[in-house]
Amino acid sequence: MAPPQQVRRWLTGQDGLDKLRMDEVECPTPGEDEVLVEVHAVSLNYRDTEVAMGLYNHHASVEHPPAIVPCSDMCGIVVAVGPSSNSTSDPYKNPSFRLQTGDRVISTFAPTHLTGQVQAKDVRSGLGGPEPGVLTQYRVFPTFGVVKIPDYLSDDEAACLPIAAVTAWMSLNCMRPKGEIIGKGETVVCQGTGGVSISAAQIATAAGADVIVTSSSDEKLDRASKLGAKHTINYRTTPSWDTAVLSATNDNGADVIIEVGGAQTLRKSFDCVRFGGLISCIGYLSGKQDDAGDRTNTNLLCLKRNVTLKGILNGPRDELERMLKFYEENEIRPVVDKVWKFEEANQALKYLFSGGHFGKVVVRVKA
Repeated sequence: MAPPQQVRRWLTGQDGLDKLRMDEVECPTPGEDEVLVEVHAVSLNYRDTEVAMGLYNHHASVEHPPAIVPCSDMCGIVVAVGPSSNSTSDPYKNPSFRLQTGDRVISTFAPTHLTGQVQAKDVRSGLGGPEPGVLTQYRVFPTFGVVKIPDYLSDDEAACLPIAAVTAWMSLNCMRPKGEIIGKGETVVCQGTGGVSISAAQIATAAGADVIVTSSSDEKLDRASKLGAKHTINYRTTPSWDTAVLSATNDNGADVIIEVGGAQTLRKSFDCVRFGGLISCIGYLSGKQDDAGDRTNTNLLCLKRNVTLKGILNGPRDELERMLKFYEENEIRPVVDKVWKFEEANQALKYLFSGGHFGKVVVRVKA
């Protein structure tokens, strides 16, 4: 079936969640080493709400255009393939990246990030800011910017993987010798029950590690237990959740902490990580500044337990591919909290921003 002449897409002027709008444009055509993808499902990330509100501004090298198609994570099907180049030396034109019509694919967050440490150029290639995103019916991708997915995953599930799952995977494994992943005898603390934390809980559990999940909701903690969490802590009824983590680990502390809270949780993460442990900094849901009365220097906190504090900005294509093999071997299915219609994408973003979700929020572009 041929693509339509006109396609619908969402746009944000980065001026508020109330001001997203939909328009129509001509359907794009793939060029050399490009494919046209019919987008079936898009998963949302907290980052998308910040872009829409004009608050995603902590990367100094990145300037966003006045209006942008939001969101970065999609699953779709290749419907047209552009001509292939004959280059054998360009890493972005690797023959293994070639695709054919009918292939089911997911996007990569920063397409130029193929392997190794992320660089400034990769940050500037990020989808949904500063590059056009995926909240559209059809989109052209470079062949290196999409990856084929296992058959067992639904479109909704697969769309959840590019940011949340890869960020979780890197948070757990990025500091290990090449080829090794987290495993038995280790403990992971997952703060909250959003996309990254639940993905980390699923990966760590499948690998044999012990998982501790924190949340303010007993209902969500019960769901986390059913996913395999060994311990759960309600941080509203147990404000000293760091002490509870130490108690659950015989005072050893956690090997890895998925730190999504930010200013109001980081101190407690330092206090309950094991000596020589890792705090993977993902987000700042509790704010970007701590309370005025707590200004302990981060250097001192790192030294206190010989801790590694590592910022995690997603991961490269080769790690996504390695993660997909692990997912398939363990038949891990991402947790989809709620699915919205394409016409309801603005409402879906508001719902995500409210923080009431467990796992991932998805917009189904193709009904």
